[in-house]
Amino acid sequence: MLSNLHVKNIALIHEIDISFEKGLNVITGETGAGKSLLLGSVNLALGGKFSQDMLREGTDNALVELIFTVDDEKTVQKLTESGYPPEDGMMIISRKLSGGRTISRINGETCTAAQLKEISEQLINIHGQRENQTLLKKEKQLEILDLYGKNELETKFNKVEDSYNLYIKAKNRFAEYSMDEEARLRELSMLEYEVNEIEEASLKEGEEEELEQKYRIMKNSRNIVDALNKVHEFTGYDSGAGDLIGRAIQEISSVSEYDPALKDIADSLADVDAILGDINRSAASYLDDYTFSESEFAEIEERLDKIHNLQAKYGSTIEKIEAYLEKASDRIEFLTNYEEERVKAEQDLEDSKNKLEERCVELSEARKKTAKEFSNAIKEQMEELNFAQAVIDIEFTRSSSYRKNGFDEIEIMISTNPGEPVKPLAKVASGGELSRIMLAIRNILADEENTGTLIFDEIDAGISGRTAQRVSEKMASIASGHQILCVSHLAQIAAMADKHFLIEKSVSDNKTQTIVRALNKEEEIEEIARILGGSKITDAVYNNAIEMKQLASDYKNK
Repeated sequence: MLSNLHVKNIALIHEIDISFEKGLNVITGETGAGKSLLLGSVNLALGGKFSQDMLREGTDNALVELIFTVDDEKTVQKLTESGYPPEDGMMIISRKLSGGRTISRINGETCTAAQLKEISEQLINIHGQRENQTLLKKEKQLEILDLYGKNELETKFNKVEDSYNLYIKAKNRFAEYSMDEEARLRELSMLEYEVNEIEEASLKEGEEEELEQKYRIMKNSRNIVDALNKVHEFTGYDSGAGDLIGRAIQEISSVSEYDPALKDIADSLADVDAILGDINRSAASYLDDYTFSESEFAEIEERLDKIHNLQAKYGSTIEKIEAYLEKASDRIEFLTNYEEERVKAEQDLEDSKNKLEERCVELSEARKKTAKEFSNAIKEQMEELNFAQAVIDIEFTRSSSYRKNGFDEIEIMISTNPGEPVKPLAKVASGGELSRIMLAIRNILADEENTGTLIFDEIDAGISGRTAQRVSEKMASIASGHQILCVSHLAQIAAMADKHFLIEKSVSDNKTQTIVRALNKEEEIEEIARILGGSKITDAVYNNAIEMKQLASDYKNK
């Protein structure tokens, strides 16, 4: 349920804050006061076109914020799966225009247009003249039919989808067998060469690192030998550090008996002498054991070249080369058994297609049965909306390809006048008629939809009198299970409101602004009387307004 709408600096709106309630929320006002602008602001928040020229004059930023209360378990689950779980039972959607760019947020987190659309579809459904045009599209009509019959069709839907996925998998598999014999033999020869080259190399885990270390040592052998000779010389006892430390020990030993504190110095010098001796011996030992083999160096260099060559061809590491080997071996097996596997893949494709066909036929037959029930239900609803002798038929055709929802395409056919043949909805219905047909369908689907809030903009275009009364009753019926926001200019719909808002213009300091306020019971009567009587409200008009409100209350209570 949309519990709050906050709009700032859009067109004539300076700042408004509206709290909506459950049931039927009706917005009325004089022509030009900005009724549609209010619901248009909701559209903006949900991703509608938002441009700089929409800003209120003298401002450089605008904001629309929607606060939804969410308590339906299915909706909570879907929102959570979409990555935006309700927080404390609420969803906050905001959209801000500043500096020529817009920023959308869901629960304070910046979101993309696609994410905004996905989330908003779970929360609100908007029906205006433009949105109703989607009813003219065949795919939308099929979606509505399937929603109506979802309980009876669900099992068949699942079977079709499973079969469709297997069919697509088999189709893609068979598509792999499209090469000619020459191309197959050419690829097979190349792969066999590559596999042989890798296998002959007998690569070992960690081999490259070990060889690289040996290579570095041997490549720098001259520098290593020169450095160690100098280390041996500098730490030795022939004019080296060892000789100097030996002299220092002699000197400190000659005086340490005079002061016990000098013993620490003597001990430290002895330690240094021992360390230097170890270093000198280690350097000598390394030089004694060190050998350089030109042939071994050449072998290491050649082996590293081979490994690097394989890495350049098949993968930057030995692990990746091994992975390539496995993949190439599998491909060789595939190409070797190509013809046998192609025949099998073709049979699998044929079998999966036949199964999909069988299940699509079952779904189509069930749909046709559902379509009869649905067309009768629409006819009944339309009769209540003053289409007394309307004829509804749902025409089925087969699409040129399979889809995950079967092969059916449908078109709603209608005749609104006696004796006229049924024709596609797009060729018969006017804007006002289309709005009433959508209202009839929404009334039928009210129990099937999880969307908590429905918005009807211009639903009453082109109607009056008895038809207007019927439309108001249908809206009240839907509002018993859904929240409805409706912009209207009809007294019948205004009288049916559970919450009535008046939108009007106000001038202050030579500036015009749109304001919205909730009406109390007395003000509701006055507004209904204004709609009925225009500029002059007589006692008769006022009493008529009271009666309309009472009759509407009696209807809803009934």
